[in-house]
Amino acid sequence: MIAPIVITILFVIYFIAYFGAIIYELDGVAKYALLIIPLALCALNIKVCIDRIQEIKRGEEDDLSKY
Repeated sequence: MIAPIVITILFVIYFIAYFGAIIYELDGVAKYALLIIPLALCALNIKVCIDRIQEIKRGEEDDLSKY
């Protein structure tokens, strides 16, 4: 259960660092428009992590066997 949490934290840090560096260099409306992308990616990544933790708690540890 620790792996999804660690991966989520790493992705969130990456999104913040990468897009933060880009946003820091921009001026005007583009700065605020580009802020939406990393926030959406972070929110989506956290939602997926929460869903995965719930799957693990229900006993679906190997969900690849469904496909």
